[in-house]
Amino acid sequence: MREDSINGSDEGKWSDFSKDSIKIPQLGSAPSDRSNRVVIDGLIGKSPAFNSILETIKAIASRKCPIIIIGETGVGKEMVARQIHYSSDRADRVFVPVDCTSLTGTLFESQLFGHIRGAFTGAVENTLGFFRAADGGTIFLDEIGEIPLELQGKLLRILQENSVTPLGSTKPHLIDVRVLCASNRNLQDMIKEGKFRSDLYYRLNVVTLEVPPLRQRKEDILLLAEYFLANQAAFYNEPSKVLSASTKNLLLNYSWPGNIRELANAMERAYVLSVGKEIQPAMLPFEIIISDSPPYPQYELPTLDEVKRRIVTQTLEFTRGRKLAAAKILGIDRRQLNRLIERLNILIAQKDADE
Repeated sequence: MREDSINGSDEGKWSDFSKDSIKIPQLGSAPSDRSNRVVIDGLIGKSPAFNSILETIKAIASRKCPIIIIGETGVGKEMVARQIHYSSDRADRVFVPVDCTSLTGTLFESQLFGHIRGAFTGAVENTLGFFRAADGGTIFLDEIGEIPLELQGKLLRILQENSVTPLGSTKPHLIDVRVLCASNRNLQDMIKEGKFRSDLYYRLNVVTLEVPPLRQRKEDILLLAEYFLANQAAFYNEPSKVLSASTKNLLLNYSWPGNIRELANAMERAYVLSVGKEIQPAMLPFEIIISDSPPYPQYELPTLDEVKRRIVTQTLEFTRGRKLAAAKILGIDRRQLNRLIERLNILIAQKDADE
């Protein structure tokens, strides 16, 4: 969402959090049938899990406390963070998302906290850093578990003192920033492993908001799929396309390990590959198509030698140990049978009557 899309208008805040009367900023245009669903900045749903997210956002949006948003990759944690920001009293101020996985070393500290000229080789001018750039608004630290341990102490000090000291400087700058963060890793496990500071965790973890995976929100899958198809139609300025019944079944039965991000990608692929109005299963990614195939047996299959041993043993039991008769039944000569008996270590309970 562009920052100028709200500008303090009534559409930027929710006047009523009931499911039937939420005023919200939206990304693109959703399908026309809006019955029994809610749209939040590109997130769509009607499932109990989705409505639970709404209620949590309702309770925390106007607060200033830090929030940890947890969930698997692709569930829409940043969209939830954006909605918290846009429904708060900071909605007309800046929202600064930071991908903590893309920053390393000195660059990490510089980009988070800023630096002064000459702080390190290549620092030719002063920079604000993400925290000072977010002053008055909200900063979203995505995958906060990736912040190096040595910088976590500095982040904790910023949260406690509401000030930031740029790299290479001794002068602190007061800031007013709401901190939202997200992780797909278990931060408590990281604390036990010595990879995340417990004091930082407890300072951030005032409220935890869990975004469930798409496989636990099956009621939302088709609504989201239709939304993404409608956005593609709007992007290409073309008539909308619909899902066939068999395609819907595949989407509902797939486990969606990549969650909403994977669904959005699948719908874009299906849209651009479909020449007709209806989306057929063949237009879906291969892994979704084969997911509907019958599963392999859950029991362990025997090896070829085990099968041979079983057949030869049963045949010898039937012939009461007579190898010549058994060889004829098996369609092999007696020498081949003897080699099988020896190689497969088959014991004959009764003396061969042919010998």
